[in-house]
Amino acid sequence: MVQLPKVNELGFFEIRLESIGGLGANLAGKMLAEAGVVGAGMNGVSFSSYGSEKKGSAVKAHIRFCDLHTPIRDTSPVERPHVVGVFHEALAKTVNVTSGIYDHSIVLVNSVKSPEQLKSSMKMIAGTVAVVDATSIALDEKNRVNMAMLGALFRMCDFLDPEIMKGVIEKSLGKKYPQAVQSALTTFERGFSEVKFMHFPLPQGASMPQFVRSDISALGYETQPIGGTIINPGSSFLKDLSISRSGMLPQFKAEDCIHCAQCDTVCPDLCFVWDEQPDKKGRPQMFLQGIDYQYCKGCLKCVEACPTTALSGEREEEGYAESHTVRHVFDLVTQA
Repeated sequence: MVQLPKVNELGFFEIRLESIGGLGANLAGKMLAEAGVVGAGMNGVSFSSYGSEKKGSAVKAHIRFCDLHTPIRDTSPVERPHVVGVFHEALAKTVNVTSGIYDHSIVLVNSVKSPEQLKSSMKMIAGTVAVVDATSIALDEKNRVNMAMLGALFRMCDFLDPEIMKGVIEKSLGKKYPQAVQSALTTFERGFSEVKFMHFPLPQGASMPQFVRSDISALGYETQPIGGTIINPGSSFLKDLSISRSGMLPQFKAEDCIHCAQCDTVCPDLCFVWDEQPDKKGRPQMFLQGIDYQYCKGCLKCVEACPTTALSGEREEEGYAESHTVRHVFDLVTQA
C-alpha cells in the first residue's frame, strides 16, 4: 500500500480540477481515481459538479484518496485541496480557482506564462505553481487537453504510478476510440515531462485565506433590491465568453473579405461587427469591420463557412484578442 504525502484531518488527500465543459476534466477525474484505486491500492472517489451540461460552462471535478483503513463517507465538494488543476487559464478571470489552498498546495495551470506571472494573476499568497502548456501539446498531438493535464498531475502526485495510468487510458479508449490511444499516451507522456514547478513560501506573519464558496448568489432576502427587481440584464451584453475558448481563435484579414456575411449567418454569438458605408457606386452597403472577441468562444464555424481566406483558425496568442477586438478599437477612437 502506498503512503500518501499529506492528508487532512479526516485522512484524505484531495484534488480539485477547475475546467470548462469540453476539455475532459470529468473523465480525467474518473481516470485519476481509478489509477489510484487499482494501481496504488488506496480508497478513492471521484465526482463532478457543473451547471448546464454544455461546452464552455464551468466544471469542477473532485477527487479524494485515503488508505484502505479509512472509509470514504464524504462526497461534498473539495474545499481545501492539496492539488488544484486549472484546465483553462482564463477561468481565473471569473472563478477563484485557488480558493481554500494550503501554503503547501500545488496549483497546476494550463498556460504559457511563467509561474511568477501566474502567482500574481491568481493572487496567490503562497504555494507551488506548476505550469504546462497542455493546449499546445494537445493541438500538436491531435488529442485533448485532459491527457496532457493528467500527465502533469501524475508528476505532482508521486504516489501514483504513471504506468498504471497508461493502462487505464488504453482500457478507457481502446474499445470506442482505438485510433486515439497512441496519441493519448504521447500527450500524457509529454504532460508528465514538460511540466515546470516553482514554490513560493508563505511570507512571515501572513496566513492563507479561507475557502469561499462561489456558487452563492450575492442577492438574498437582506440584499436584494426593493420589490425583487432583477438588476442583471438577461442578455449576453455583459458576458465574457473568452473563457470558453479552448486554444483556437478565428483571425480576420480585412483585405481578403468580400462581405458576403456567410460568417455572420453561422455565428451562434453574433461576434461580427458591421458598419454601413457607401459602395463604389455610392449605394449604402454593410461592410464587415472585424470580430468582437468578448463574445467569441472559438467554435470556428465561421472559418468553415468563409468562402475566401479572410478567416482562418489560429492558435490564440496571449493578448491577441484584447488588441484586435473591434470593441477595443472603437473604444480607442471614442476616447481620442
